[in-house]
Amino acid sequence: MQFNKVEISGVNTSKLKVLSEEKKTELLKKIKAGDKSAREELIQGNLRLVLSVIQKFMSRGTPPDDLFQVGVVGLIKAIDNFDVSLDVKFSTYAVPMISGELRRYLRDNNSIRVSRSMRDLAYKAMQAREKLMNQNSNEPSAKEISKEIGAPQSDVVFALESISEPVSIYEPVYSNTGDTLYMLDQLGDSSSDEGWIDELLLRDAIKTLSEREKNILYLRFYQGKTQVEVASEIGISQAQVSRLEKNALSRIKSSV
Repeated sequence: MQFNKVEISGVNTSKLKVLSEEKKTELLKKIKAGDKSAREELIQGNLRLVLSVIQKFMSRGTPPDDLFQVGVVGLIKAIDNFDVSLDVKFSTYAVPMISGELRRYLRDNNSIRVSRSMRDLAYKAMQAREKLMNQNSNEPSAKEISKEIGAPQSDVVFALESISEPVSIYEPVYSNTGDTLYMLDQLGDSSSDEGWIDELLLRDAIKTLSEREKNILYLRFYQGKTQVEVASEIGISQAQVSRLEKNALSRIKSSV
């Protein structure tokens, strides 16, 4: 798509409207009450969001009209599954849903086939993961699995992902009310294999954090709160917040 093109899938992008958060919340409540016209209005009011998300997938060689249509499917799923009681902006929930739908579409339409050696490695990794979970009663990291089977960590991550459903990389890394929030897509996208593997390693690293550490990172980097505000909300000192945040980020960095 040319950046000066104003039409995609029959939609004039120059005339797309943007809804306020208050309006989105109002429409979402009406949708939950069965208002179909509110659902259509919310879809139309978030097409610009879909347009912004597909920009990072433009280098994949897929026609922009196709990407846009798939992105709208992700938007509709986000609308249908969003919990209005969730203390988060709708766009924060919708962006990973839209991106996930696009990633699934691109991978389902990818002609690449998984090799026998890659599948064998994946099955070994799955067996090791099950063994470590039984031993330690928690989900092992990619580093622990790679050590168990004696294979490079990046190979383990790539092998496991190659045999899983495309949407599996969007497992929850934080949940405040029971509805999932996804951190991976908020960290950006890379079309290179190295970037993709790094993102998967990052997901594994985040899963090793304690609930308090996840909560602090969520408040700091999702909601944009200061350390003082976070300290007041969770009932500890600003110095403790600073220390926990620093330690969590250091552990993530050392694990990737």
